Amino acid sequence: MNVQIRNAHPNELEALLNLYRHLHSTDAPFPEVSALRRVWKEILSDPKVHCLVADLNAELVASCVLVVVPNLTRGARPYGLIENVVTHVAHRRKGIATQLLRHALQVAWDKNCYKVMLLTGSKREEIHHFYEQAGFVKGDKTGFVAWP
Repeated sequence: MNVQIRNAHPNELEALLNLYRHLHSTDAPFPEVSALRRVWKEILSDPKVHCLVADLNAELVASCVLVVVPNLTRGARPYGLIENVVTHVAHRRKGIATQLLRHALQVAWDKNCYKVMLLTGSKREEIHHFYEQAGFVKGDKTGFVAWP
């Protein structure tokens, strides 16, 4: 299996949106195309945002977003946040997303991040094990989420 882990290309918005359909079955519908394109342009132009994809034979099969956040503590080292981890259902349990997350962590370490955080809403132990296999430690910190 020849998987290439890389930054998303500007012309891959539609492919990425198709992949996101595998993220949350109950997610809100996408807004109109002009709004999506505006946000996509913003994501691509921000050097702190890394939209990473796993490309298998010119098909996007997994993705995640890494945001590197500037920080004044910890020796002024930034920290990373990973969100929107998704793998196409036909390509799960093949190690692709693990490879993708390890790449995201390496990008963060290359950017001198002192830590990378990732939250999951899943209570399934196999999902937790997947994140642990990719290099994350469960239970070191407690996550809290506020919703509007």
